[in-house]
Amino acid sequence: MQCSYQQWASILHPPTLKASTFRTKISVAPTQTHIERDSDYAHVDNSDNLGSEDSIFSSTSNVKSKLITSTSNPLVKHCLKLHSSSSYRRSHGSALVVGATSMREIYRFQESLQNENARMDCLILPDKTEIPQGLVKSPASIMRVSSSVMKRLSGLQSNNNVDAIALMKIPTRFFILDDNQKKEGCRKWFAASHRILVLEGIQDPGNLGTLLRSAVAFRWDGVFLLPGCCNPLNTKALRASRGATFQLPIVSGSWIHLESLIDEFQMKLLAGHPEQNCASKPVSVLSSSFCDSVSDTPLCLVLGNEGGGLSDKSMQACELFSIPMAGEFESLNVSVAGGIFLYMLQPITRPSS
Repeated sequence: MQCSYQQWASILHPPTLKASTFRTKISVAPTQTHIERDSDYAHVDNSDNLGSEDSIFSSTSNVKSKLITSTSNPLVKHCLKLHSSSSYRRSHGSALVVGATSMREIYRFQESLQNENARMDCLILPDKTEIPQGLVKSPASIMRVSSSVMKRLSGLQSNNNVDAIALMKIPTRFFILDDNQKKEGCRKWFAASHRILVLEGIQDPGNLGTLLRSAVAFRWDGVFLLPGCCNPLNTKALRASRGATFQLPIVSGSWIHLESLIDEFQMKLLAGHPEQNCASKPVSVLSSSFCDSVSDTPLCLVLGNEGGGLSDKSMQACELFSIPMAGEFESLNVSVAGGIFLYMLQPITRPSS
């Protein structure tokens, strides 16, 4: 993963978003009165420097009454760059979320915890469609686009199932750490550090997004990305996470940072590894009895690259565990194996006395 090694939180300052209850009423966006042409934006700068999001919205004059059909539209150009460039996403503090289901999950999470960490700046809809159910929080603006523009923005071969795209602010709980980051700052990375998922060299966005979704489902406290992982704000990763990316802290750093976290909270370090693939170190079998024995112990779970597995550093530092399997299968897909580990090692909710 390409990292600029600056703290993401320093550039992300979303304003307060008031929580509201969900309603099931379907709303209809205003009737379109004008179809744009490329000539409408002849005055717009075509360079890579599109300016701030405020200036981008301003340059699309009277946009609420338009059907956007041109990729020369400043908002479309802005969204396409968010889609393709991680540095552009960081500099603007925004990302594209594709699909109403992901948006609803983000808002449900925020309301359940009274957490107001994400903000929708713009809701983009296909022409002549209704606003999807559950999206009752009013975005700054609602834009309607043609099917060809919707396809470009979604990054999919077909846009038949794309009911909405949101331009959303990146949560302030995303951090990219540099080598000069003070070790004392590790207490700010995660609100709790009982269960942290550590990913190393996960390059497939679908796998990364699925693991983030599983981490949220099984109540893990956060995710630490070691070098070599794809960007969690990659459009495919966001789609696979179904909104989970906006629901937990994510920190990107090196082993130096991870070791400071482990030392600070006295965490046990485990890693998933196929049993038959290690001749230099014993590999234990993951069992219910072991998981029960570490239920009160803070721990990090390390999962390695899809093809190459764990790095030498992880192999040396971690206690290795495999998943018992029948037959002659060598290993499981990392997102499948990760889901099993996350489920087995999930924090136990104890009844209050």
